[in-house]
Amino acid sequence: MLHYPKIPGSRNAPDGRCVAFEKYDGTNLHWDWDRDFGWHAFGTRRDVFNLTDAGTEQFAQRHAHLRQSVVAFRGTLAVALERMFREHPAYVGFDSIKAFTEFLGPNSFAGLHKEDDPKELRLFDVWTEPFGMVGPHQFVADFGHLPIARVVYEGKLTGKFTEDVRAGKYGVAEGVVCKGGTGGPDIWMVKVKTYAYLEQLKQAFADRWEDYWE
Repeated sequence: MLHYPKIPGSRNAPDGRCVAFEKYDGTNLHWDWDRDFGWHAFGTRRDVFNLTDAGTEQFAQRHAHLRQSVVAFRGTLAVALERMFREHPAYVGFDSIKAFTEFLGPNSFAGLHKEDDPKELRLFDVWTEPFGMVGPHQFVADFGHLPIARVVYEGKLTGKFTEDVRAGKYGVAEGVVCKGGTGGPDIWMVKVKTYAYLEQLKQAFADRWEDYWE
């Protein structure tokens, strides 16, 4: 089971307005919240653990390079997000909500992290059950006071913009994720990676290059 959907490349991107967020080269983690139980589970895109001492230890044994993520979450996002979910009018009607973050440090690359580097979490999406993903404009308005993925661009998704991203003109290392629509079933996402990052990946993972290409 994938806890976060695979984002397609920009070749078949919709012709519409979007918000482009910086795409960080870290690890995608989800944090599961329930109105009765609070924060109760977490994990990577492909697994889930109880957010208890025992579950955190199991997670650390399986993902040693991610062990700092729980402390980072509790120290920077957990309290503020729970306050939003319990008090903000847009979220008080939902009993189950999932927050998605990117876990990274200054030298993280292709999902690998150096043990001694300082780490951070960047919130980049919020899922409400059963509605679905919060739309990009609402996400920025509601959660922009928290450490979210940096907004790189707002406007029409054009070929010139995607080519400028690839050429490195927007100051992003890996690329951007463009999101449009109002949320839920209406939302769409595409990713655009820089030529420099793709070349770096190609050199590092030549034997598995197809896994990383858009």
